Amino acid sequence: MRLSAFGNLSRRDWIIVLGGAFVIVCTVIVLVWTGRHAMAIYRLNRGVGGTMFYDAQGRPWFPLDEQRRDVPFEQISPYFKDAVISVEDHRYYSHFGIDPIAITRAAVYNLRSEEGTQGGSTITQQLARTLYLSNARTFARKAQEAALAVMLEIFLSKKEILELYFDRVYLSGGVYGVESMSEKLYGKHAADLTLGEAALIAGIIRAPAAYSPWTHVDAARRRSFVVLQRMREEKKITPAQEQQARAEQIRIRPLSSVSNARQGYAKEFLRQQFRDIYGGDNPPDWKVYTSFIPEVQDAAEAAVRNGLRALGGGNGLQAALVAMDPNSGNLLAIVGGSDFVQTPYNRAVRSRRQPGSAFKPFVYSVALENGMSPVSTISGIKQVAVAAPEGVWIPRDERASERDELTLREALLESNNAAAVLLQQHVGSRPVLRLANDLGVTDQPDVPSLALGSGLVSPLDLTAAYAVFPTLGYRVKPRGIIDVLNADGERVHRTNIESEQVLSPQVAFQMLTMLEDVIDRGTGAAARRLGVHGAVGGKTGTTNDYRDAWFVGFNSAVVVGVWVGYDQPERIRVGGTGARVALPIWADFVRRTAQRLPGRAFEPPGDMRAEELCHVSYLRPVEGCPTYVEYFKGGDDIPSRLCTIHQGNMKQRVQRAVQGIFGAIGRGLKGIFSR
Repeated sequence: MRLSAFGNLSRRDWIIVLGGAFVIVCTVIVLVWTGRHAMAIYRLNRGVGGTMFYDAQGRPWFPLDEQRRDVPFEQISPYFKDAVISVEDHRYYSHFGIDPIAITRAAVYNLRSEEGTQGGSTITQQLARTLYLSNARTFARKAQEAALAVMLEIFLSKKEILELYFDRVYLSGGVYGVESMSEKLYGKHAADLTLGEAALIAGIIRAPAAYSPWTHVDAARRRSFVVLQRMREEKKITPAQEQQARAEQIRIRPLSSVSNARQGYAKEFLRQQFRDIYGGDNPPDWKVYTSFIPEVQDAAEAAVRNGLRALGGGNGLQAALVAMDPNSGNLLAIVGGSDFVQTPYNRAVRSRRQPGSAFKPFVYSVALENGMSPVSTISGIKQVAVAAPEGVWIPRDERASERDELTLREALLESNNAAAVLLQQHVGSRPVLRLANDLGVTDQPDVPSLALGSGLVSPLDLTAAYAVFPTLGYRVKPRGIIDVLNADGERVHRTNIESEQVLSPQVAFQMLTMLEDVIDRGTGAAARRLGVHGAVGGKTGTTNDYRDAWFVGFNSAVVVGVWVGYDQPERIRVGGTGARVALPIWADFVRRTAQRLPGRAFEPPGDMRAEELCHVSYLRPVEGCPTYVEYFKGGDDIPSRLCTIHQGNMKQRVQRAVQGIFGAIGRGLKGIFSR
């Protein structure tokens, strides 16, 4: 048919042609989808793999469920089989994968009820979702689920479907399958379950989080009574058996972690991220590609272990460490405590503590944004007093300078509390709160002590916030899971790099050089003595009475945050500052990973002006001054006076005297005209 013939078609003919083409395309899509999943279901007869996690280099790392134990159908208690069928799908042996009666009942209930929704999924549909689909509540997903359920019934027997379901169903606590749950919960095989024990496990299926016997034992027990009632109604047990099971004393064993603590915090963090996306499903042969490097994770765990041992660990003292690529947000390592087996609670992610002076860089960043430079001065430090509801509050410093005036660079490297509070008063708390919020450090209090880190923050969030400095102004969102591929190799989830510029490159670079100074000459100087080399920056943090100790630092390849403290805040030790307690752990980790995560020198933005200054007076150098290079952004005041600390040559001394005379005259005139 020639193309010109299409021009002679009527409107009705066009509708028929386009409609036919649409039907053909839809038919092809349905056939391809059906054929692909039919092959996947056929392969179930050869065994079912699980979801596997891969490290940053694409190497297989660990399965989603390290504890799953598949057992044959005959090795599962008849009580459990009857319990699940009675409460989840009592017409299981009479339907073809979907239950029209249950679907209709659920639809009517959901239309009439305002209290919640009721499901109509059969056991076969639940298995289809677990194996091939997500938990998304959409019409398309439900249609796919129904189609897959019918296909499962075609290719597999009822017994085979139940065996797969019992071995793969999620039952809370990171446990999949009835055999693993029986061992974890009761210390026995699934074949040996009593009626009461079987009913309790069967009741968990409906809502694993709400009915977990480890966290909601009363709710789990009440749910088991519903299961027993349904078993009696279905004539699987007698009323006497029901009453006996209700009175049964069920002993629940504490939830134990995996026996191997190695890399446990990172693995469980990633498992939880996967569950946040896909619920309790454990799809077969899926691949989850992560950002973690196992060797870096090992280095982090060794650094935390050795650091706590050096502090006399064993008395409940905990530590957390987060390592992240500042450019991509890729999480490289997470340690959430002293030992994953003994204390699986992940403090790196879930614990929120006061950051102390580790918060100060955000205050200084706002000051730099408002036109100050690293050598701008803060005056009146010794007179700082803030009115508070409980009276006048005067910030204290343990080792602060006795001077009343400091440059920003000096104040930060010695971590002067009064200077930080004065700076917050100068720039205002709202811009500081806004910057902190933009960097992911949210819900901070609008109080005079904000500059001293009186709010709460997790190690993960604070570490990620510091990435703004080595990236020259970009906030990067942390990511652990990068890609998820299904059994056919198709990407079903992608976590893209999310970055946003929140500081100008010039401000970020000035702040970066000040944080480098903290390590070279300030409160973080111990890092050099501990073997850390190259271009690095960072900041210590210590809270009142030495209850929290922090160090957050970076090079161009990695930003690392370390927290040390007790779960119930108490003094770590006398003099337990961030420099003495947290920094050694940070330095140990950076030293261990130096070859794998090498840093490079930081380059200033091209539009900054470099000036040589005295490293003591922060003025123009004279002969004999130790010097460094300071970088100024547009609009900064660049020092013009000569150093007044070092002697200099004759010409410089004369020039300095003249500057002093004219300076005195200027100050006098200013005083006259200001009256």
